[in-house]
Amino acid sequence: MRLKLLASAMAALLLTAPAADAQQRVLRIAMTAADVPTTTGMPNNGFEGMRFLGYPVFEALTAWDFSDPSRPAGLRPGLAERWEQDANDPRIWRFHLRRGVQFHDGTPFNADAVIWNFDRFFNNQSPQFDPAGSAITRGRIPVLESYRKIDDFTVEVTTTRPVSYWPYLQVYILITSPASFEAGGRDWGRVAALPPAGTGPFRLSRFVPRQQAELSRNDAYWDPERRARLDRIVLLPMPEATTRLAALRSGQVDWIEVPPPDAIPSLRQAGFQISTGSYPHVWPWVFAVGRPGSPVADVRVRQALNYCIDREAMVQLLNGTAEPSVGFFKPNDPHFGHPQHRYRLDAARGRALLAEAGFTAQRPLSLKVGISTSGSGQMLPLPMNELLQQQLQQNCGVRVSFEVVEWNTLLAGLRAEPGQPAWLGADALNISLVSSDASQMARWFLSQNFTPRGSNAGHWRDEVFDAAFAELEVERDPNRIAELLRRAHERLVDNPPWLWVVHDLNPRAFSRRVRGFVPAQSWFQDLTRVDIQ
Repeated sequence: MRLKLLASAMAALLLTAPAADAQQRVLRIAMTAADVPTTTGMPNNGFEGMRFLGYPVFEALTAWDFSDPSRPAGLRPGLAERWEQDANDPRIWRFHLRRGVQFHDGTPFNADAVIWNFDRFFNNQSPQFDPAGSAITRGRIPVLESYRKIDDFTVEVTTTRPVSYWPYLQVYILITSPASFEAGGRDWGRVAALPPAGTGPFRLSRFVPRQQAELSRNDAYWDPERRARLDRIVLLPMPEATTRLAALRSGQVDWIEVPPPDAIPSLRQAGFQISTGSYPHVWPWVFAVGRPGSPVADVRVRQALNYCIDREAMVQLLNGTAEPSVGFFKPNDPHFGHPQHRYRLDAARGRALLAEAGFTAQRPLSLKVGISTSGSGQMLPLPMNELLQQQLQQNCGVRVSFEVVEWNTLLAGLRAEPGQPAWLGADALNISLVSSDASQMARWFLSQNFTPRGSNAGHWRDEVFDAAFAELEVERDPNRIAELLRRAHERLVDNPPWLWVVHDLNPRAFSRRVRGFVPAQSWFQDLTRVDIQ
């Protein structure tokens, strides 16, 4: 009922939008989020929050490179012009900051601002410490030991151990203006409503809690080549797919994330644009491997479940907007390797593995899975999980029950230890996750990154995987790094920490008025090139 009331409020708000919108290039986006992501410079709501209320407004020292949509996005200089790893101590990285950059409030960006932001996330005793933002950031970056200012435009970061992929972690530490914290009376709740100041191509110009956030073009953006074409972007939370679809069809919004798959043919026929594309993202169940007493602690159970589902049927349910997943990387990825298991629907093999683990028709396996109603990259979690429930029962006699919660409640579980109440007493949690690079593989699977310190939520541990990463983290030869990634990935297939289901194709639907969007092979996208007629 609350979600329906929220959707009605959204519609009323849109219908009363100022007439001045007609005089400006305003793009209205319906997100899958159930609420507006937090606006203080470290958004919640997962990576959808980072996509819309992170990078467009706030920036990091490193940035995603969307210049070549034919390949997965790498990194480019952001607020740092360049960086290097110390030749003698591989734990040390130095970042040389960009000069002449100003925050949206007119204050200068420099090393002091960087250290202030690091203290915001990593120093519990700092006046600006942000518990909510810190929990998100520390979960993504568990290997930071220390940081210091070298001079006004140089900072040095030291990690707890050598990590060759540190620049890919640096991209998640967003920088906001220290002055905006002071203007908000040193209260992050008040800062959110000011709004706060970043350095990005858009500035937050209006925020209505639970209803909308509005971004306006930053005409003074430091990179003239990347100044936005749009005047404004209006972001609206619409967790229900049918609500988003109705809003697009009626002209209340111009862009929706994740249209209902069965509506895509009729949308195309009506002249709407559909955007899909392969990108590094995966939709799994995260097994509670480390929870004592859970049946998924047995590798044979996890392997069996991966043989008991029909991924092609899931792709059909999603009307071709996904592709089967049989590992963290896709089978055509050069880092996939040559694992012993190649998962497909093989009910006989699945039942045999379950029988070895002690589960038979007389003693069937029962699982509880925590799922959400919607959320960042979740596509259609309710019908998708219902299909998995049916498949597991029909193919292998597995009984699955669900604990259905709101997206941020689910995220809280994934930041806890698998035996804690936040895990909902579940044997698995369903979440979609980025699979872009070595840093993400380490984040989700390295045993040193067990929650709550890191993001290995299921507390999966594999000695071969850990050994490959220990070598990879100190390696500087790209060919050797690639070889070690393949070895690590093979363990993710043969000793699966997750139920591998699908890689989605990032579907979006637009009004025919939207121009200039080319999907990057990334969870994040470049909104500066988008325009509207």
